[in-house]
Amino acid sequence: MTSTLVSSPAHLDYGLDTLFGRVTRSTECRVGLEQVEGDPTRFAVRVPAPLPDDLEQAKTVVVRVDGRRLAGTVRHSERQDDDSLKLEVEPD
Repeated sequence: MTSTLVSSPAHLDYGLDTLFGRVTRSTECRVGLEQVEGDPTRFAVRVPAPLPDDLEQAKTVVVRVDGRRLAGTVRHSERQDDDSLKLEVEPD
């Protein structure tokens, strides 16, 4: 997978686990896509600030960007120095 510019507009659906089960939220945002170093089966989604308040707790994501649809389970999330959020995703 090649990297997509951080300024690429995207539609992001993400799943949260709550006391009442899984809840899905959606947002329009800008994203960057990256390969995860050392793990070619995973990809990373970088979402620049401002972020939805609960995005760090996402358990699943579906990203629609540049005519592609990528989906999977979030295995790791990390806030970056520039206040962006990097989600490492294992594809479904």
